[in-house]
Amino acid sequence: MSPEESDALVHDPQGGMPRLIEIMRRLRDPETGCPWDIEQDFASIAPYTIEEAYEVADAIAREAWGELEGELGDLLLQTVYHTQMGAEAGLFDFESVANAIADKMVARHPHVFGEESREKSAEQQTRDWEAIKAAERAKKAAHGVLDDVALALPALTRAVKLQKRAARVGFDWPEIGQVVDKIVEEAHELAEARASMTEAEVFEEFGDMLFAIANLARHLNLDPEEALRATNAKFTRRFTAVEAALRERGKRPEDSDLAEMDALWEAAKAAERAS
Repeated sequence: MSPEESDALVHDPQGGMPRLIEIMRRLRDPETGCPWDIEQDFASIAPYTIEEAYEVADAIAREAWGELEGELGDLLLQTVYHTQMGAEAGLFDFESVANAIADKMVARHPHVFGEESREKSAEQQTRDWEAIKAAERAKKAAHGVLDDVALALPALTRAVKLQKRAARVGFDWPEIGQVVDKIVEEAHELAEARASMTEAEVFEEFGDMLFAIANLARHLNLDPEEALRATNAKFTRRFTAVEAALRERGKRPEDSDLAEMDALWEAAKAAERAS
């Protein structure tokens, strides 16, 4: 592409994906690009990629549909960034990445793009999907049950995925009561022995308890990340109400005490339930 063609594309408001790809190529140009963009690599950009994915999820959770388009654009830019770096290193480019995911979707949906019948339940489709993924892992020489569960996943999400993989081969409690008993056991161990434990032991026991709680979420068919996000939102909402009530009394939280704030907290809970 000539410099004139590049400029025309970069400034074309209807340029679509070719425009975005060309913009990133220009930003990474070692002679004329942006110094900050030129310095970046896969590792330095990865945290931004994760952050942008969370911002997409946040806009959806808030039903902020007017923001979602922009957040999706930010996330798409991350893909373009990584593919440009891949192209520079001779690893892959945007087209090869797009073709690879398209091939995967066709292969994983034989009931849509192949000869298999669509007359199957969502549960059967989930089992078929997992079977296809297992076959793909086998081709990659990933022989362990827990192989390729991404390390960078949020810890609770990764715990659930590890447990699901183990459950497929029978390593799972059959009764939900056993999971609850394990949580109680871990909590008692932590509460009773914390005074005699080292900091490392407390750390390990607390992790065990969180892992058991993630297991309970799995048995309840709940997403622990979503559940905790909802509780975070509820806590924020109610504590904000406590702050507002204190302001009406001419106070700030630091001017109050636990008894007063707890009473205002209960009032905020009651108001929510009544609304």
